[in-house]
Amino acid sequence: MKQLSAAIAVLMAATAAASTDAIRVNQIGYLADDIKIAVLMTANPATPTGDIVITDAVSGETFIPDSVVSVNPWEPMAACYRIYFSSLSRPGKYSVASETAVSPQFRIGNDIYAGANEIPLRYMRQQRCGYNPSLDAHCHQHDGFLVLSGDRDGEHIDVTGGWHDASDYLQYLTTSANAVYQMLWAYNENPSVWADNYDAAGRIGANGVPDILDEARWGLEWMMKMNPEKGMYLNQIADDRDHRYAGLPAGDNVDYGYGAGKGRPVYPCSGKPYGLMKNKNRSRGLASSVGKFASSFGLGAEVFNAIDTAFARNLMARSLEAYEIAKANPGACQTAPCVSPYFYEEDNWVDDMELAAAQCYSNTGDRRYKTDAVNYGRQEPVTPWMGADSARHYQWYPFMNLGHVKLARDRELRVGKEFARNLRSGLQRVKERGADNAFLCGIPFIWCSNNLTVALVTQAMLYRDLTGDNSYLELETAARDWLFGLNPWGKCMIVGLPAGGDYPRDPHSALTNLEKIEVTGGIVDGPVYNSIFSSLQGVHLRNVDRYAPYQNSTVVYHDDYSDYSTNEPTMDGTASTTYFLGRLAAKAREVK
Repeated sequence: MKQLSAAIAVLMAATAAASTDAIRVNQIGYLADDIKIAVLMTANPATPTGDIVITDAVSGETFIPDSVVSVNPWEPMAACYRIYFSSLSRPGKYSVASETAVSPQFRIGNDIYAGANEIPLRYMRQQRCGYNPSLDAHCHQHDGFLVLSGDRDGEHIDVTGGWHDASDYLQYLTTSANAVYQMLWAYNENPSVWADNYDAAGRIGANGVPDILDEARWGLEWMMKMNPEKGMYLNQIADDRDHRYAGLPAGDNVDYGYGAGKGRPVYPCSGKPYGLMKNKNRSRGLASSVGKFASSFGLGAEVFNAIDTAFARNLMARSLEAYEIAKANPGACQTAPCVSPYFYEEDNWVDDMELAAAQCYSNTGDRRYKTDAVNYGRQEPVTPWMGADSARHYQWYPFMNLGHVKLARDRELRVGKEFARNLRSGLQRVKERGADNAFLCGIPFIWCSNNLTVALVTQAMLYRDLTGDNSYLELETAARDWLFGLNPWGKCMIVGLPAGGDYPRDPHSALTNLEKIEVTGGIVDGPVYNSIFSSLQGVHLRNVDRYAPYQNSTVVYHDDYSDYSTNEPTMDGTASTTYFLGRLAAKAREVK
């Protein structure tokens, strides 16, 4: 990489200060062997690009990029350029500058993600229900009362615990079970990177168990309460009447008919459409929810066998029982709407059954589970959002099919190759959809688009490990970098990462809004189609939009409390970041 004089870099930075042009980078930085890319967005198509430089922030040395490639502009900008500088691998702190823009500073080095994997667990502890260690307070101690359960309606059942789903206080089996599996998976894949700084209750102090497993166990114990007796599976606590309250969880005083703050409704898993009021879901079976019980209990049994054998045996028995019930009741089990028409519209279920069967096979070695897993997997070779322009809210969930990965790792070569191809097919569809995009972003901008981006990074990493195929490495890197600022808004999408970065300061959270407590580690929903932002009930802006120059007619993002469509942290999305951040943290350990 050629060097330029420091004086040129200083002059360019001074000129850029008055411009609305922007250079977007991964604000955490780049690994030494990364495909390193920045994107220049300019309002003037005649902006010169020949004098773009990368500057060492300490020494002042300057370098020219490997190449600068013109790409389709991001509206409303007139031109965009991808700036490649992969040959620059020397550890240090740098910035990229053109005549009209200068990037934030970033680092190069293999230790840049050290400890980043622990950050999402801070948000998970903040989301705990029952006892919340972040606030040192108890909440929702009277949950809950069965509804839509026939002659058992009104019966009290103890379902305290678990996590609040997002910045409201509803709780869903759907997202919680996925969060449990994702954290257990993250631990299993890179067990050495996880610290022990907190006890089982989430309070400061080691207890001999990695904190990620304490968090996963918190979810598993709640799931056991949601499976209170043989054959009974519960799906949801509370409903959208929750939105009448916007304070801290310990003060939740919504009256669901049991007295203000005196308990919330508990919905069973149902194979038929249901809802307490006029709005109903489209449930057609139990398999999506009960299958999630089976897979999470199963992986929990595998992981905890070396820590608590009695707990692991209990989980194993529950896993195998749930699998048989899910298999006997095919179809999707959706969450319940109430006052408003919004709910998690999960339509697929064979992915849940594939993962459940593959997990049961891992636990037992019984080949009938493997046969089932293969058969389920062949019914949905590619997760349907991949390559699609749109989807309904959580229509294709979980967003990444880890069942495919388990089968792709199978020692039977034919099966392994088949499911590796399935993983590849999904990546190829996203790659093709984003090929003409300045940021290579082939994600549909549906509600919670960041969760899809995390799923893409995860799938690309796992596929590359499985096959050694680097065809999707640039796609993987672009998706990862998107989450840390290499996007049209220059926004890092995980609160607190990196420290000092441009991450959400005004998220849709009562903790931040009322108490000025940062929801560190939470990943926000992310950009959405303008049509979604414009149509959701109650969404608006309460502050001036400082990203206005970069919003376009199709896609928007706002760092604004009142925009819950783009700036609300989600518990399951946050849990899903633990795998890829753990993988990157392991890279830091390799260089020590």
